[in-house]
Amino acid sequence: MQLQIKDNVPAVTGLLTVISLALVFGAALRVIPPSVFPHVDALITVIPHLNAVISLTAIVTICAGWYYIKAGSIEKHRRAMIVSFVLFVIFLVLYLYRVILEGPTPFPGPALLKTYFYLPLLAIHILLAIVCVPLLYYVLLLAATRPIDEIYSTNHRRIARIAAPLWLISFTLGVVVYALLYIVY
Repeated sequence: MQLQIKDNVPAVTGLLTVISLALVFGAALRVIPPSVFPHVDALITVIPHLNAVISLTAIVTICAGWYYIKAGSIEKHRRAMIVSFVLFVIFLVLYLYRVILEGPTPFPGPALLKTYFYLPLLAIHILLAIVCVPLLYYVLLLAATRPIDEIYSTNHRRIARIAAPLWLISFTLGVVVYALLYIVY
């Protein structure tokens, strides 16, 4: 199985990206019926706050991974990036669960702020999140299917230099969105 993925990283990346984005858009556009999932009020209430903590933790682990690879600590880098990806998956599952059952959270602040700050900020956050999905799958699949000495001959490093900052910005903007929705207003 690993050999088949190793030889088809772009195709597997494409397949995983299509599946992931279909789930996200299916949830956001209310295509996935809410009746498919149990409605647990306590969980739905806590998800935004939990996802903010997950996002902040992911920001730390991504930065740690970046630091470790610059310092030449490949194993620590690998662990930090795996933790970052697991945090992202947990975030996404919780987010999708909430959006499927409740829909997107409306902005409760002033209309002027919504139009000129919140919506552009949210659009950038969403765009970066969408762009990050295939980049993350690609670098993770390259790393997961090759021994360390072989990774250096792939595009892992080049793509990761794009993916990591975009991932950090997306998570950071997500925390700002959370603050606007649940703390400021």
